[in-house]
Amino acid sequence: MTTPRTRPGNYPAVLSYGFRPFFLMGAIYGGLTVLVWLPVLSGSLETESLFAPVDWHAHELLFGYVTAIVTGFLLTAIPNWTGRLPVQGWPLALLALLWLAGRLAVFFSANIGWAATMVLDCGFLLALAGAAATEIVAGRNWRNLKVLGPVVVLFCANVLFHVEAHVSGSADIARRLAIAAAIVLIMIIGGRIVPSFTRNWLVRRNPGRLPVPFARFDAATVALSAVALAAWAFLPERTGTGVLLILAGLLNLARLARWAGERTAGEVLVLILHVAYLFVPAGLLASGAAVLAPDAVPPVAAIHLFGAGAIGAMTLAVMTRASLGHTGRDLHADVATCLIYAAVVAAALVRFAAAFVPQVPLLLDISAGCWTAAFLGYAARYGGMLVRPKLRPRQPSRVPA
Repeated sequence: MTTPRTRPGNYPAVLSYGFRPFFLMGAIYGGLTVLVWLPVLSGSLETESLFAPVDWHAHELLFGYVTAIVTGFLLTAIPNWTGRLPVQGWPLALLALLWLAGRLAVFFSANIGWAATMVLDCGFLLALAGAAATEIVAGRNWRNLKVLGPVVVLFCANVLFHVEAHVSGSADIARRLAIAAAIVLIMIIGGRIVPSFTRNWLVRRNPGRLPVPFARFDAATVALSAVALAAWAFLPERTGTGVLLILAGLLNLARLARWAGERTAGEVLVLILHVAYLFVPAGLLASGAAVLAPDAVPPVAAIHLFGAGAIGAMTLAVMTRASLGHTGRDLHADVATCLIYAAVVAAALVRFAAAFVPQVPLLLDISAGCWTAAFLGYAARYGGMLVRPKLRPRQPSRVPA
């Protein structure tokens, strides 16, 4: 008997699957956070947060936006891995409210204190890790336990972020550690979905060379990249760290080349996965260059290749595809979706360029505008799909005999 995907209940469609509330909330929050960031950066707007402005900006994108999208993905993927019913209904609503409580706590942390803020904010990732582990173990899906590693690292990085900011006034180590965890998660998940979705499309539409299946090369690349990123988080000025980052970047370029991305121009929904993953080796190479030649490559340039590029583009690529597929729509990027992709890629490239010419603040405004357009554009285009029930398959019309 096929396991049903959802359990009927008295709850709205938006609470029937994890991707629905978390993709929608995450996209709106990701867009608005950067929109608010510009006046905060200029000093014309102040938050009620104990975090320094730069730390608030980084924290809310890494532990606000990113954790929302990771949650939506995991709560949707795990039932497919295990065959079990998804978290839905009021348990899902409570998880969403816990995420929202963390966002409010961070913004108003000056009023409630750093310890209470840490408990409220970090409690969400702890709840997510517990829920995901419970489902994976109950489904005896042992091989997917590895995806919990980056989630646990994100939780530890969030705790460290609060402690480091409280003790020293900034959270540089925790910020890099969180970025590292997110990039490793992209390498693990991306290493599964990019070649898989590419193969599926090529077999149907463009026969020929196919992506190389996961092999020891991929495992070695992810392992070495994780070591390089850990060194970058804790030892960002060591020459050895720079060398490891450069090597990891080259290996990830080779890994991406094995996935036949150049053959996917016929479907932007597939092509964007390769473009998004390209920011991973680009970020690694730029980070390595920033370590070895900091006068030539500003470290902030590399950070935004990871953040705005790899994280921003890959999450939107996954969000759009999952939203279409899980709501019963065709897997095809329409004009609005293509504009969303173009906006997030432009945001990353312009922000990278802005790091080299800080005396031109207009570039920051352009990058922020593109980022906001991408994420609020996703909310506008896909929000209706996320809050309405899944479309029923079309029944073939009967022709009278």
